[in-house]
Amino acid sequence: MRTEHDLLGVLEIDDSAYYGVQTQRAFNNFRINYKKVNIEIIKAYAITKKACAIANYKAKKLDETKKNAIVNACDDICDGKYDESFVLPAMQGGAGTSINMNLNEVIANIALIGLGYNKGEYEKLHPIEDVNMSQSTNDTFPTAVKIAIIKVLRELIDNIMQLQAALQEKEHEFADVFKIGRTQLKDAVPVTLGQEFGAYAEAISRDRWRLYKCEERIRQINIGGTAIGTGVGACQKYKFYVTDELQKLTGFGLARAENLIDNTQNLDAFVEISGLLKSLAVNLKKISNDLRLMDSGPNSGLSEIFLPPLQPGSTIMPAKVNPVGAEFIKQIYYKIMANDLSVAMACADGEFELNPMLPLVADCILENLEILRDGIKFFEQKVIKGIRANRERCRKYIESSWSHASIFIDKIGYEKLTEILQESFKTGKSYKELIIEKNLMTADDFEKIFNENTSKN
Repeated sequence: MRTEHDLLGVLEIDDSAYYGVQTQRAFNNFRINYKKVNIEIIKAYAITKKACAIANYKAKKLDETKKNAIVNACDDICDGKYDESFVLPAMQGGAGTSINMNLNEVIANIALIGLGYNKGEYEKLHPIEDVNMSQSTNDTFPTAVKIAIIKVLRELIDNIMQLQAALQEKEHEFADVFKIGRTQLKDAVPVTLGQEFGAYAEAISRDRWRLYKCEERIRQINIGGTAIGTGVGACQKYKFYVTDELQKLTGFGLARAENLIDNTQNLDAFVEISGLLKSLAVNLKKISNDLRLMDSGPNSGLSEIFLPPLQPGSTIMPAKVNPVGAEFIKQIYYKIMANDLSVAMACADGEFELNPMLPLVADCILENLEILRDGIKFFEQKVIKGIRANRERCRKYIESSWSHASIFIDKIGYEKLTEILQESFKTGKSYKELIIEKNLMTADDFEKIFNENTSKN
């Protein structure tokens, strides 16, 4: 064991641990059975700390030896070598200070070992005075969160593009599959299955574009603003250097916000992206609803399409296969909606110069990004690509639907057609059967008029 101290006193720390006293206090305080801080935030924070160290060195505030040791430690964290050292739960008080100190202490102790010292010998390299130089939690934590969001957002957008392409492929594949349209679950005029998939693709395309444009607000960062955006404790040279270094290290078009006080206290950019993720989830749920209904049956439902069989569906009903892929996406939607509400409430709950709820906001948004990223990839590869059309059932529904019978008024007459449809309802026979049976039209004439009018729709 080793002994470390902070303003509250002394604690013993397991000597195998790379974190220090402030992380230990936070761990003891926020001891809940909840997931840890998202690893994407940890890696983005390490990149941020690396940029800060380089900027402080260029501003002649940090010597080269310490700078190199900190940079090497940050690189190791980004490589995943110390993941077990980040022990704090994602939900915590303190506006992210505990997360910042977890990084500061782990980086300091890795750096100390690299320099040939022991953990906790902070007089040689200090977690706050050196690793946290020119910084505050209030500018570094939001910056790290935004870097993490951009990384996962871009991965999500790539998967959205693949889903859009898969839907467009089905649009072309099913271009000649005519089926009955439905409004309010009632028969409407015919549509092609391809047209329905084309509409799905358009909706997903809008989501892709909205999220792409949203990144512009996320790229605005408050680094250099320190505690409340006024930049106290950070020199002017550092402020310019640190943004440049972050751009180089991430490859993102990050820009220091014009108003650092605004960017520090207001979290509306997070509300915006959360809302757009909700919009995407809404479209995915609507598509899943349609697919689940069209796949229903196979004998007592619509059965207009066949979803790919992914797994057996019952332990008591043999041969039953459920639409688990569509159901999986619907459950993702529920989670997105719940997290979005948490984000909105937390972002509205800031006071004056800071919102202390950012840890929860960050966790909710990153969770939404990741489950949408992975869920969409699954949806595209395991569900959409494997869908088959039940052409015979689609044709049967059109032939038996009254909504399309009006095309025969010119040949049969309104009154006679009404009688046919009423008889169809009573007997269960299709109106096609009755028209031909009563010699009102030949089968060939029926097919000719039917096909001509169906293709127009």
